[in-house]
Amino acid sequence: MWFEISNVDSIDSPALVVYPDRVKENIRIMISFIKDVNRLRPHIKTNKSPDAVKLMMEQGIRRFKCATITEAQMLGEAGAKDVLLAYQPSGPKIQRLASVAKQFPNTSFSCLADNTSSIQEIGKIFEKEGITMGIWIDLNVGMNRTGILPQEADHLMNIFNKTSNIKFEGLHAYDGHIRDVDFEVRKAKCDEAFRPVQALADRIEKNTGKKPRIVAGGTPTYPIHALRDHVECSPGTFIYWDSGYAGILKEQPYQFAALLVCRVISKPGSNLLCIDLGHKSVASENPLANRVSFLEHPDLEAIGQSEEHLVVKTDQPDHYAVGQVLYGLPYHICPTVALYDSVWVVEKGTASSRWSTPARKK
Repeated sequence: MWFEISNVDSIDSPALVVYPDRVKENIRIMISFIKDVNRLRPHIKTNKSPDAVKLMMEQGIRRFKCATITEAQMLGEAGAKDVLLAYQPSGPKIQRLASVAKQFPNTSFSCLADNTSSIQEIGKIFEKEGITMGIWIDLNVGMNRTGILPQEADHLMNIFNKTSNIKFEGLHAYDGHIRDVDFEVRKAKCDEAFRPVQALADRIEKNTGKKPRIVAGGTPTYPIHALRDHVECSPGTFIYWDSGYAGILKEQPYQFAALLVCRVISKPGSNLLCIDLGHKSVASENPLANRVSFLEHPDLEAIGQSEEHLVVKTDQPDHYAVGQVLYGLPYHICPTVALYDSVWVVEKGTASSRWSTPARKK
């Protein structure tokens, strides 16, 4: 099987393993949806790795999105040309962002903001540091997590003209709440959510004479936004893929490129197994049934999990032995990656090196 590792006995578990050939194929598939790499701004919250970023840069991708200051720093260290922090910094985070921007002058950094006071505070700190920060207006298009409603955002344009050391970069619209299985339903909802964004962009162009840039969408909607020739798209999960999105996004043919190596550590009952895959080893924010599945072992049903242990039941207990290796497929890969300082790299069936994940840190 493609995932089996010939020297798995040398890998302590639990461990996260990555298959670079599959990662490269996923990058190729991502590009095929949009064709123009200049319209891609992949989110690196999934991989958090300079090695994965390098593979994307080798395919001509120069713009990236991230969620934390540490991820922004990692991208600067990797030599990314354009980095958008998809977060509205406040408090010490503004100063940290300024420090990173000064540390990597060859990288263009920008961030999000959705209100007057944040824009002014960012400008104040960057003026003190003697550098300029690009700001994207963060729009709330229905996710209700951050952002300002597009129909209420016009006044923010005036702040850019009154605040020094900042510049208007464009509009940012993340529609992560739109993830319907039916692609046509998803497309209709995505198009509807984007209409007020486009209307705002049209008003800005009319008032300024300049067409604003737009960054929109995540993995579920980027194939839809890719049809808009003026929008930058920001998929993230594509690079490693997971069973959560694989079950929803049927039109996206990505390959599973990251798995968990774990082992049976006990057989505490006649039909029970305990596996070394606790909360510390796989993303656990979803219900128990939606945390991990085991390739070639569909009979395993999770019934309990704690910090170091995952208890499953099976109707085939004789098929398993203490010490047996299992390959787990995460339901949500992004926060799973954040649990590991490094990942094993598997090439031609052998785990021979590691990729660091420095951006997993705060």
